[in-house]
Amino acid sequence: MTPLLKYIDAWIANDPDRIAAAVHVQCTITECYGPVYLGRERVREWASTWFGSGGVVHRWTVTDHFRHGDREAAQWQFECTWDGNRSAFEGATVCRNDGDLVLELREYQTTAPLYEWKGSWH
Repeated sequence: MTPLLKYIDAWIANDPDRIAAAVHVQCTITECYGPVYLGRERVREWASTWFGSGGVVHRWTVTDHFRHGDREAAQWQFECTWDGNRSAFEGATVCRNDGDLVLELREYQTTAPLYEWKGSWH
């Protein structure tokens, strides 16, 4: 399993220790909604706090993925509960690895439901 897929799998398992084990000690994780987490221990703290506050990952389905050298990218569908609200969205991750660990990871999410354009915008 690639570093990015191990990281995603650890979030699906709702396991802060596995999440931390998937990243480099000097990693940089940039979330789609703004926060940046620097280093393995900060990532572990973030995941522990998120799950401890009631966060649940219900699904994180990778719909497309590739790896070339130390780079990976994936498109996915994500569903979670946060702050009592269940929500889902699509997104993508771009990742750089150091061996079998995530070194840099940046996530992007869609900001509106996707639709086929037929001459006018929704």
